[in-house]
Formats: sequence, C-alpha cells, structure tokens
Amino acid sequence: MRTMRRLLATPEGAVGLALLACLALVALFAPVLSPGDPLRIAGRALTTPFSDPAFPLGTDRLGRDVLAGLIHGARTSLAVGLAAAAAALAMGLCVGLAAGFAGGLLDEALMRMVDAFQIVPGFLLALAFVSVVGPSVPVVVLAIALGAWADPARLTRAQVLSVRERDYVAAARVAGMHPVEIAVREILPNVLPPVLALSAIIVAAAILTEAALSFLGLGDPNVVTWGSMIAEGRNVLRSSPWLSIFPGIALVLTVVGVYLLGEGLTRALSGRRAAA
Repeated sequence: MRTMRRLLATPEGAVGLALLACLALVALFAPVLSPGDPLRIAGRALTTPFSDPAFPLGTDRLGRDVLAGLIHGARTSLAVGLAAAAAALAMGLCVGLAAGFAGGLLDEALMRMVDAFQIVPGFLLALAFVSVVGPSVPVVVLAIALGAWADPARLTRAQVLSVRERDYVAAARVAGMHPVEIAVREILPNVLPPVLALSAIIVAAAILTEAALSFLGLGDPNVVTWGSMIAEGRNVLRSSPWLSIFPGIALVLTVVGVYLLGEGLTRALSGRRAAA
C-alpha cells in the first residue's frame, strides 16, 4: 500500500496508471462495448468518421468498424505485452539468479548465452522466429520474450552479485538453509524491485514489436491488432488517413502510459528504499 501511495503521489505514476486503467477496462469489457466479431463486414466501405452514428470512427476498405477494431485490438496489445514481459522476466530472473548465486563455470556459461542473445536485435530475432514457426498469438509472445529476456538476466545477476555476500545471506548459510531456498527466500526479494522497474520498458517494447510484426503481416490473422489496422490503412493513406491515425494514436497512448507508469514505479521504489 505504501508503494501504491508513493506511485500515485508522482505525476508520472498517476497519469500512467490512469491511462493504463482506462485501457485495461476497455480491453476487459470489449465484448460488452463491441459485441460480435470485429473482423466482420458491418457496413459500407470507407465511411468517414463522425458521419454515421453506427460507426463513430468510420469503416475500413472492407466495411469493418474501426472503433470495434480499436476496442478489441486493445485486448491483443495488452495480452501480448503483458504475457511477453512476464515470460521474459521469468526467464531472466531464473538465469540471472542462477548465474549470480552459483558463480564459476555455470555463471560463465549462462552469461555467454546471454551475450549471444544480446548480439541479435530483439525485433530481428522475433521476425525470424515467427517467419519460421508461423504467426499466432502464442508464437508472437514467445518470439518477443526470446528477444527480451537477456536484459533482465544481466540486471538480476548484477543485483545478486551485490547482495549474495551480505550478512543475512551468510547467516542463512550458517543456519543450514539449502542454496535454492537461500536464493529464493533471501536473495530474490531483494533483487526483484529493480528488475520489476525494467518491466515497463519490456511491456512497451513488446507492444511495439507486436504492432510491427502485425504491420508486416506476421501477426495472428484471426485476431484484430492495431498493427494490422495501421497496415490496412496505408494503402488508402491519402484518401482515408483515419484508418492509420486512430490505431496509431491508441498505440502511442498505450506506450506512453506504460512508460509513465514505469517512471512512477521507479521513483516509488527508490523512495521506499531511501525510507528504509
């Protein structure tokens, strides 16, 4: 609760949390706000925004409702971003914790693997993986996570190296605790806050990567995404620019909200550590 109060006390945290809360509510109640399949043909093609009450944001080249696509696209963006970030953080925490706590040859082997993944840009790795395996939401999530886990792993290892020789860890060893128990119960809670602060960057990058893959036609064709909506609008950008503008604005607001929430969370956690 103290962390939440500190988060809301920061302008960045309050604005970011408000933006993401609105987006989460839209995604959660998407079937209620826009029932039915958002990919269905709902009306006349290329209806301009605010000209038909049935389609407030107009329709695309096939007559699909743009507002319905934005609402249901929020579910895809949030689901992919959060799932990819959770997978990347889980992988990074496990690898970084094992490398930093064990040391020796295991540390060297795991860090060389981290170096190998960091050499390849995350987007190119995701692009290659999806191109080989095939586009679907689980594959996109795994592809993004494979390109994003190395940074949390390196940060976790650095944090573990800074705390593994402290008195409470030495006391746990003297008490006869198993090394795995020491790592999970004594070390992990103390290295988690900086890694969680990094999660905002991973979520924002995951949302942008998913949009870029969908823009290139490598997203799941059975779900509507903001990236695919932007790609659909580029063919009629001169005559119907709203088809790309509206999903682009939604994408920008989402990434800005995640970034602001991450900044607020970092300040709140820093204030908690300073107070401690």
